Amino acid sequence: MPPHLVAIVGGSGSGKSWIAQHLHEAFGNDAGRLSLEDFRLDLSHLPPKEREKRNFDHPEAIDWPLFRQSVSRIRCGDLEESPDYDFATRTRRPAGKPWRPCRLVLIDGLWLLHDVTLRDLYTLSVFVESTEEFQRQAAPMHNQFVAPQLQHADLVVHSRRGNAMISELVAVMSRLLRKESPTP
Repeated sequence: MPPHLVAIVGGSGSGKSWIAQHLHEAFGNDAGRLSLEDFRLDLSHLPPKEREKRNFDHPEAIDWPLFRQSVSRIRCGDLEESPDYDFATRTRRPAGKPWRPCRLVLIDGLWLLHDVTLRDLYTLSVFVESTEEFQRQAAPMHNQFVAPQLQHADLVVHSRRGNAMISELVAVMSRLLRKESPTP
């Protein structure tokens, strides 16, 4: 049975990575974690000064074919490693992160629901709303590409609710995992 893929979407600074980390800890070996950040385009072919000029708050900053291929391989149980992006150099590290098959895959990222073809891959999608203020470049990209995804999410949560929100999400995801298990 393919794993449950859970998309955790929200703007920069909304708390999506924090949520993914806490859920990963709650589910232990039953869960794996993937970040869309690691699928940023490898800019090693550009001089360092040119890399700095790139807009990292636009969906075009992502290597979507690699993301789709990796998610497909996760669903089939044959992914061995996921990409590992180095933000200091804005390049992908040659060796990826080891991946092991699991029942629940927590994927956090800005644009996981942006592409209509990806939405059907997720068992559950969570949109993290935030009252954070964004810098001049982030706000326009957020309004154009991140905020519209709210309408495609199964759940909308507020990261400022902290542990109570994590407990609610753990309960929802536990029900997903129980549904695939035979009842005694």
